[in-house]
Amino acid sequence: MDAGPVLWVLSLELEPESVRRGRAKPMSGVMKRMGMIFRAKANKALDRAEDPRETLDYSYQKQLELLQKVRRGVADVATSRKRLELQLNQLQSQSTKLEDQGRKALALGREDLAREALSRRAALQQQVTDLETQHATLQGEEEKLTLAAQRLQAKVDAFRTKKETIKATYTAAQAQTRIGEAFSGISEEMGDVGLAIQRAEDKTAQLQARAGAIDELLASGALDDPSGMHKDDIQAELDRLSGGTDVELELQRMKAELAGGTSGGQQAIEGGTGQQQSQQQPQDTPRFDKQ
Repeated sequence: MDAGPVLWVLSLELEPESVRRGRAKPMSGVMKRMGMIFRAKANKALDRAEDPRETLDYSYQKQLELLQKVRRGVADVATSRKRLELQLNQLQSQSTKLEDQGRKALALGREDLAREALSRRAALQQQVTDLETQHATLQGEEEKLTLAAQRLQAKVDAFRTKKETIKATYTAAQAQTRIGEAFSGISEEMGDVGLAIQRAEDKTAQLQARAGAIDELLASGALDDPSGMHKDDIQAELDRLSGGTDVELELQRMKAELAGGTSGGQQAIEGGTGQQQSQQQPQDTPRFDKQ
């Protein structure tokens, strides 16, 4: 059995605590740095995803919920106050009834019944006093909650106005920024369009340069045109001269027609010209005598 791992474990167990703490410090520093980087990245991502308009709407919704709770509390306190008022009315009715019963019993000579009625009335009066104290407390709480609800309502209304103003300003600034980026060409959408236009222009220029180079090579004879459509410069010049001669002849014929020359006279002239040519031809032709 190899004793190396056993000795390594024993050395770790015998290692002083201060040395182990010193080794743990770099690791804790790395973990803190990683945690800081993670929080920074998360904060940047949240800032990019956050929309101030949505945050304002959420805050306004929370304020409305709080205002609703305050109003519900006011309604609950008012309900409790109304219930105490009903109990007070009942106790006061019973107290009045007991007082009348004691008076009647005393008139009939029943002092014991009168004493019992008055005792009950005294107990009811104690309950009435306690209920009146609770009623006053509830009434004060109700007034405080009502005032708080009114103040909160005013704050919510002011926040709503400010919220809409901030949202409108933010939307206008966002639209202005996008328009400026679009005009300057630094936005993502316009950047893609600009790159597409640049690529199209580069390809067009490349094709034009290639076409011009091919034309020059064909004109110089460096490349052969198997279709026969392309002509060299000499043939092109001859075609141009012959085309110009045809134009001149056509122009002279049109001038002769406009000068009043008739078709008969022209035919006579052509006939005379033919006879002269026929007369001149025998003269020019050499004669051979027969031997």
